[in-house]
Amino acid sequence: MIATLNSTNAHLHLGKIISVRGSVVDIRFENTLPSIYALLHTGKNKEIAIEVLAQLDSHRVRGIALTPTQGLARGMAVESKGKQLSVPVGKTIMGRMFDVFGNTIDHEEPLQHMEWRNIHQSPPPLSKRSAKSEVFETGIKAIDVLIPLERGGKAGLFGGAGVGKTVLLTEMIRNMVGDNKGVSMFCGIGERCREGHELYHEMKEAGVLKDMVMMFGQMNEPPGARLRVGHAALTMAEYFRDDEQRDVLLLIDNIFRFIQAGMEVSGLMGQMPSRLGYQPTMATELSKLQERIANTDAGAITSIQAVYVPADDLTDPAAVHTFSHLSASIVLSRKKASEGLYPAIDLLQSNSKMATPGTIGKRHYELAHRTRQTLAQYEELKDIIAMLGLEQLSVQDRNVVNRARRIERFLTQPFFVTEQFSGIKGKQVSLNDALDGCERILADEFKDLPESAFYMVGKIDEAIKKGKENNGNTENVEKPLAVREPVSVE
Repeated sequence: MIATLNSTNAHLHLGKIISVRGSVVDIRFENTLPSIYALLHTGKNKEIAIEVLAQLDSHRVRGIALTPTQGLARGMAVESKGKQLSVPVGKTIMGRMFDVFGNTIDHEEPLQHMEWRNIHQSPPPLSKRSAKSEVFETGIKAIDVLIPLERGGKAGLFGGAGVGKTVLLTEMIRNMVGDNKGVSMFCGIGERCREGHELYHEMKEAGVLKDMVMMFGQMNEPPGARLRVGHAALTMAEYFRDDEQRDVLLLIDNIFRFIQAGMEVSGLMGQMPSRLGYQPTMATELSKLQERIANTDAGAITSIQAVYVPADDLTDPAAVHTFSHLSASIVLSRKKASEGLYPAIDLLQSNSKMATPGTIGKRHYELAHRTRQTLAQYEELKDIIAMLGLEQLSVQDRNVVNRARRIERFLTQPFFVTEQFSGIKGKQVSLNDALDGCERILADEFKDLPESAFYMVGKIDEAIKKGKENNGNTENVEKPLAVREPVSVE
């Protein structure tokens, strides 16, 4: 230990604690002050880490503790080597789970001889960014057809508990790893330990853990640690994008908890709160994180972020600032889940900035527009069907209903990660196959096929095959439509 200190003596700053207020620690240095974001160590075994957030005067700094501060007292020695918080990068971090300090927390063998990188990196300059908008194919029909994601973009995933949010994220990881030869990075900000534990074992059982990296900042950790988890995960993701030149899928759960951690830190540091108690620097803090998620000449980091909207108020500052960074919004619906329409995406509430003729092409745009229009008309007719029955509709409206119901079922999909539960083999569908299916359904090509033929299939050919197998039951399936409908609408 002495040899280590002597070898780095030129950069070693020594100070003393002058006050401890919860997670906020003030330290006095006689000589050179450590810089902002410098990492300080104190405690009996130097186990307590503090990050400098403010220089109060020529001798005092104020920092936020990244670890619990039990046992700290005034007069304790503090040392700084002038370094900032760093995490390991490289191929060997694949399949591992880390905390904000870069320590492995999966009870496997510790990593040896790793390259460490500072978590406070600048976003890629505009000169290195790709100016081309490309679609990021997920292999999930509902998303690729109606809510196309941007390669190197940011998508928000809105959903409560039990509607299939984790299953959808897990399937995207599996598709990214399986076919795109990409890397998946999961970042849990303010996660419950139960959620992290379950996700780790789900990924292991699904066989995708070896091609992904997981990082967690648990809910019980100090706000300083939770505030830095996102930056730490991005540093690892940037290595694969810039050095390995691979595409990275970054999943963040939950971006609101990042803002919440910043709000706690701001309050502890004594800053005057902004509207609704949020930190005055919220826009800057969020931008520092979000702007690093980008598509460059080397590769792309595509991010899907779970977003909690406080009290369902979309005018809340946290939601407003997050929305401004997103290129797509995927809304999960409990009603769809209760009807067994998985993935339970509310296709009319969800939207994407990529859905323009210039980006996705004229054919795709027109098909998506017609599909949305059909589903919207069906939504308007549901009340009439519930009260009067399908027979009271005009022939034209009845055709709209039949098309919409077939499209709804065609946009369901069996997932690879749910094979063991559903007993149905998972399907990954290319964008062209998904568009082809929607186009043929909208053209009334399958009027004679029962609706059930379209449920939980991959390509449209599978629906035709399934329909022919059940051809004898076609009439029986069509008749109960008006009877079943009132059950599935509110």
